[in-house]
Amino acid sequence: MKDNELRAAVCPLCGKIYSGYPALSRTDNETLICPDCGTRQALESIGITEKEQEQIIETIRRHTQK
Repeated sequence: MKDNELRAAVCPLCGKIYSGYPALSRTDNETLICPDCGTRQALESIGITEKEQEQIIETIRRHTQK
């Protein structure tokens, strides 16, 4: 299998199944997490509230759906 192939995985943070490119967790710089959790960690690091994080993630989902 090539490294750039997409496959389904389970996020160790939220437990959801995702397919797509994973994000690298900011907490340990080793763990691969789902794109949503990666976005949450990035937004949290700049002080965005949880409510705003969910709104941003929902906007991203709406604009990236195939």
